[in-house]
Amino acid sequence: MDNVSVVRIFLLSGINETLHYRIAIFSLTLLYYCVILFLNTSIIMIIILDQHLHEPMYILLCSFCINGLYGTTGFYPKFLLDLLSSSQQISYEGCLLQAFVMYSFACSELSILAVMAYDRYLAICRPLHYHFVMTKRRLSQLICFSWLTPFSLFSINVLLTSRLKLCGAKIDRLLCVNWVIVKLTCPDTDNVSSNILSYAIIIIYVSHGFFTIWTYMHMIRTCVRSEDDRAKFMQTCVPHLVSLVTFLVVIVFDLMYMRFGSTDLPQSIQNFIAIEFLLISPVLNPLIYGFKLTKIRNRIVGLVNFDKK
Repeated sequence: MDNVSVVRIFLLSGINETLHYRIAIFSLTLLYYCVILFLNTSIIMIIILDQHLHEPMYILLCSFCINGLYGTTGFYPKFLLDLLSSSQQISYEGCLLQAFVMYSFACSELSILAVMAYDRYLAICRPLHYHFVMTKRRLSQLICFSWLTPFSLFSINVLLTSRLKLCGAKIDRLLCVNWVIVKLTCPDTDNVSSNILSYAIIIIYVSHGFFTIWTYMHMIRTCVRSEDDRAKFMQTCVPHLVSLVTFLVVIVFDLMYMRFGSTDLPQSIQNFIAIEFLLISPVLNPLIYGFKLTKIRNRIVGLVNFDKK
């Protein structure tokens, strides 16, 4: 079959510059990954174990933190092994799997943020209809939508990528992403189907963004009229807004650099740009929600005081 790649191993050359400081970077990365695990797992367990937190907003936050664990697990363990290894390689199948995890993680994050915006819109703009609309069944459907949509889209995307004929095996990054694999295809390779799907995915998630903007326009207009609604907005929507803006900035910056950026930048800066969405959001999200949401903050304070006693 001519359209099947003969490349079985990829070389992750982005890590080469860090090998002179591998022990220090390994120690800091391991510590940082442990912090990510601790913060996200703590929020998840607090929500699961406290019956008073079994509300749509907190269940969506739990899904948010689970997604953070999912995405970071697709990168940090492999990166830590690479730092200890003499050869920074990844198998063809492993590279496709990591590309799938990275993209599905990022798009699940956007989907969950859109669902959280819808939940806050109902709570602030349609409070009398909130419990009628946001039932357990509707909440389950929205969570399934936020996970299954990106999983389905990127399963097809990775399947199309796996059928491309490759003429290179060197990836100038710390991790595999689909666009970088596609750039390794041979000049005569037909990747029209992959491009069409990529544009369809872009349209879908740009529509997520417009929907989120629409909900915030209505929430802000409602909050201007009422002091109670303003307090509710500051309490529950500001963390969501910070998470949304932060994630969009780092993702758009990475995508723009990956497609149009210069390769003349130092490798260390390129590495940071490539993984900043795995550095900032997984730590920022549990911290900002843990400190800002009163019920979770009180639960954390209660646990700390109990341990002191």
